[in-house]
Amino acid sequence: MAEPFDLSRRKALKLLAGAPMLPLGGLATASMLSACGGGDELAAAPATPATPVANFSAASFSSMAAPSLADPAQMATTAVGSALTVSYSDGSQKAYKLAYQPFFMTGDLVPDGKGGTVLAGGYFNIDNQPIYDDSVPAQRRQFFSDSPDGTSLLKIDGAKVAGVKGNTVFAVVQFEYTTSAQSGTSMYGRLPSPIAVLTLDQDAATGKLTLVKYHNVDTSPANGLWITCGASLSPWNTHLSSEEYEPDAFTTSSSNLAQYKAFNDNLHGNTSTTFNPYLYGHLPEITVKADGTGTVNKHYCLGRISHELVQVMPDNRTVLMGDDATNSGLFMFVADNEKDLSAGTLYVAKVGAGFSVDPAAAGADLKWLKLGHATSAEVEAMAKSNRPQDVIDVKWSDPADARYKKIFASGVAQWVRIMDGKDKVAAFLETHRYAYLAGGSMGFTKMEGTTVNIKDKVAYSALQNIVDSMVKGSSKGWNAESNISVDAAINAGGVLQHKLAGGQKDDQGAAINSEWVPVHTSALLVGKDLPAADALGNLADPERVANPDNLKFSEKLRTLFIGEDSGYHVNNFLWAYNVDTKQLSRLLSTPAGAESTGLHAVDELNGWTYIMSNFQHAGDWGSQHTKALKDALEPLVRANYKDRFGASVGYLTADPAAVKL
Repeated sequence: MAEPFDLSRRKALKLLAGAPMLPLGGLATASMLSACGGGDELAAAPATPATPVANFSAASFSSMAAPSLADPAQMATTAVGSALTVSYSDGSQKAYKLAYQPFFMTGDLVPDGKGGTVLAGGYFNIDNQPIYDDSVPAQRRQFFSDSPDGTSLLKIDGAKVAGVKGNTVFAVVQFEYTTSAQSGTSMYGRLPSPIAVLTLDQDAATGKLTLVKYHNVDTSPANGLWITCGASLSPWNTHLSSEEYEPDAFTTSSSNLAQYKAFNDNLHGNTSTTFNPYLYGHLPEITVKADGTGTVNKHYCLGRISHELVQVMPDNRTVLMGDDATNSGLFMFVADNEKDLSAGTLYVAKVGAGFSVDPAAAGADLKWLKLGHATSAEVEAMAKSNRPQDVIDVKWSDPADARYKKIFASGVAQWVRIMDGKDKVAAFLETHRYAYLAGGSMGFTKMEGTTVNIKDKVAYSALQNIVDSMVKGSSKGWNAESNISVDAAINAGGVLQHKLAGGQKDDQGAAINSEWVPVHTSALLVGKDLPAADALGNLADPERVANPDNLKFSEKLRTLFIGEDSGYHVNNFLWAYNVDTKQLSRLLSTPAGAESTGLHAVDELNGWTYIMSNFQHAGDWGSQHTKALKDALEPLVRANYKDRFGASVGYLTADPAAVKL
């Protein structure tokens, strides 16, 4: 599900939007001589020297202080106390105070572009009918999410939408889940995830973005969407969504089974449709149209794993995928054709000796095991024609049968065997189990967002926690054959960096058709657990990243942005880490109990720069939160966010909005 830094971005930049950004183009045209007479007149004219132009050279963020109970109002809202300083080639600098600008709060009525309104973050079934919360009969209302997540900002050539006065741009935002019904009943994973296209009016003079139209995407062609978490913008300008925590076809957990049934009943609006777990845990792609609507296409051939935030490499074919689970792996997909994820080859990494989460350590080499090749249509057909027991047999105690192999999935020991003739089906529909059997290093825990630094040819992966299956000797999934082994858990997690290269071969000796294959992994940043909660209730050092989730890299600013999904920080933060200066800066603090989501760093959109940022479930208190803290903040959070049912979708910008370079 879903963590300050020094930035250096763009060439003549318009700073972070909503307010003016730093103008991206800094080149002034040289003076031109107008010759009304002949060539001799022109030749005789004295040369006019070109006006020197100061070009963007670097940028750095100042860090805000972590909020404290000295200012409870700051802890109960999205707080920004950071600044951006831009340096130019002539030695000059300009500083910008940063601020948060929301588009809306979930539960708001927003324009539908047809003269009416629609509920922001509202839930709909497969027939596009609203799903209602009837848990308090006298207060019947449509369910809406308190957990907006993955967001993409983009433009479409030729776009034209009524009501836009400046530039027409779009955002796609998905909603992971809603925490509870009005009665307080948990609703996690019990509703099909909505996804929306936002038409935004971009003020050409200030870069400010204003919502003009909200379009709920019809997800019925994708069989509905399951727990959409992080997202990324593809190089071909589509929104790559996710389906996290794929439903386990062999679960014996009564709570899991109840969740699956509720999801299915709410999706179909009835209790008679049979739930098919194999239709979920895949990668949906949203294509935005010029009129502000959007369509969905779910790709079934990238493995059925706990998809989080994938990264497509510059070749338009290689997809690096984290896997938000215990006993998870690092996966890669190489598409047959550019800009088309409907067919390709799936791989899982094998970690070599030397793996470490110590940033000073050398790290480990990576090899890639081929799991199979398939088309999306082929796998979808498999999902609809195969029962789980036809594909794989799973036992929860040792059957003393050589046909079965002991594996770990979700931290639990299992004995499994692939049914005869079903290897390909298992590779794409039982990917976690199959990858373990194939020899993949299935020992990571909650590997979340991924992103790429193109110039340095380095990818980054977030580890929300370094626990359980990563810790040597742990009874929760650790396995020596994964080569993933640390001596002690780090609950605060960290960020890995992967060197990328071409010319690689898979375990079968076949060439991998990509120049962007991870070949070596090491630690970049690691959080620090505290021996006991501090006075505020933090269980991890608030001056370091804790539980990183969303990751996005800015090529222009040379900065890795990190959003936290942390129960170890009372307030979760959005950070910036400059990969050249190694400066870490806290940019933004979410409301207490919320997590930072929806991260998208946009280097340039019509000359402006943006950092998209949302949050989820404000006031989601844990056992580490003190009574004094909850007593002080609960009334404020409830007043700010619709009695804790609402959450904001927006972006980080400059203040005041009217500033322009």
